[in-house]
Amino acid sequence: MAQPWKNIDSIVTDEGPLQLRQRGERDFLITIGAQVLMNSMANRSEVVLGLLGCGHLKESDNARVLVGGLGMGFTLRAVLDALPSSAQVVVAELNRTVHEWCQGPLAALTDNAVGDPRVTVEIGDVANRIRRSAVNGGESRFDAIVLDLYRGPHAKTHHSDDPLYGRRAVENMRAALKPCGAVAVWGEQYDEGFDKRLRSAGFTVTTERPGRGGLRHAVFLAHLKPSTKTGKHAS
Repeated sequence: MAQPWKNIDSIVTDEGPLQLRQRGERDFLITIGAQVLMNSMANRSEVVLGLLGCGHLKESDNARVLVGGLGMGFTLRAVLDALPSSAQVVVAELNRTVHEWCQGPLAALTDNAVGDPRVTVEIGDVANRIRRSAVNGGESRFDAIVLDLYRGPHAKTHHSDDPLYGRRAVENMRAALKPCGAVAVWGEQYDEGFDKRLRSAGFTVTTERPGRGGLRHAVFLAHLKPSTKTGKHAS
């Protein structure tokens, strides 16, 4: 018989209670309202996301990476595993409590990824962080942007003003990248419109569906073409 879930912590949000639940030593859930956001026993797409997003940086000196969304820290762990010791990783996480969970009860799942000396956690909206780097340019740009948010691109994010996956957001991601930089984005399903927006912005795009059988999430991997110029965007 399966052990019952225990509520470890809970906070109030606009979308309902955000809860951390546990049963067994390494079996955790993060839920919001009635929706399961993350399951510690099902993280293959998050690991693939981090590894693919930073795979081109294994031999790079002083690589800079932006991770949007902390979750349980599996994507961050994979990013760190793909990077050299000289790298810098900025994590933009909306909720301070999620950061505290990754420092506390979830830390052992990822060998305390948030405590790695290469990591800086900023509490705030990753879309705003991308816009700021797009405007400032120069040393504020990144070699890779990895987005692991619980709502990935889908049919309703086709509007140009969608802050994360719309046309203007994609342009900001391009401008926030260094030449030959990459964007990796987690999605619950493949979204053709998002793929097309990436290509229209000057990226080459591939999509992975990690695993075999069952629910297979999508990982979008977009590389800037060498001839693509970056500029300032503030939308």
